[in-house]
Amino acid sequence: MKTVYRNALLVVIPVTFLAMISASLIEFRVQAQTPAFDKSNFHDPLKIDNKYYSLKPGAIMGYNGTDEEGKSMRDIITITNDTKEIQGVPTRVVNDTVFVEGKLVETTNDWYAQDDKGNVWYLGEDTTDFTNKKNPHEGSWESGVKGAKGGLIMLAEPKVGITYDQEFAKGVAEDKATVLSLDDNVSVPYGSYSNVIKTKEFSALEPDVVEQKYYAANVGDIKEKTLKGSKEGIELVEIK
Repeated sequence: MKTVYRNALLVVIPVTFLAMISASLIEFRVQAQTPAFDKSNFHDPLKIDNKYYSLKPGAIMGYNGTDEEGKSMRDIITITNDTKEIQGVPTRVVNDTVFVEGKLVETTNDWYAQDDKGNVWYLGEDTTDFTNKKNPHEGSWESGVKGAKGGLIMLAEPKVGITYDQEFAKGVAEDKATVLSLDDNVSVPYGSYSNVIKTKEFSALEPDVVEQKYYAANVGDIKEKTLKGSKEGIELVEIK
């Protein structure tokens, strides 16, 4: 962020405001407990059967909700049969297509792989944003390219308090997640679930946005809710 220095002014900032800023900065500097990526730890990377984030080719998950402005949104996740090799590891291609008020606005191919311990890795994305005429592929990145590093989308053994990197491409994608609980009860249009994992997601690139996600055993992502900075949120409505 560029800072423009104008005439110097003496500004008295309330202590509470400074405390809020400090807390926010501390949050983004939390040491993420993310293992180092090593292709030798992936002997069957396309077998993604993590209890909370399994990816079975052919499955389609549908979500309804609202975008950041509160407009009606439809999100379709398709687990394809396609693969892409990244840093010597075959990954599963998962397509994420978003419609706002019935109009196609974005489509993304995300790349996932599971290591031998059962961690599900997120190794990049190829995004096309049809609303961004100047740079429709903004936000795209690939682990191992231009310093980008893959992260974890789901831990093999989630524990409350663990913070981990989900993606890191400097200035492009810097998301982290923290496990908040392992025993939530959550109801969405598709069903009601117990022992749901709740996580908090945040990014130094969007310090004013905090999102919570909910994962049910043998189903996966069932709900996403933005707590501040946006009106975006979705809930699972169907699985085909």
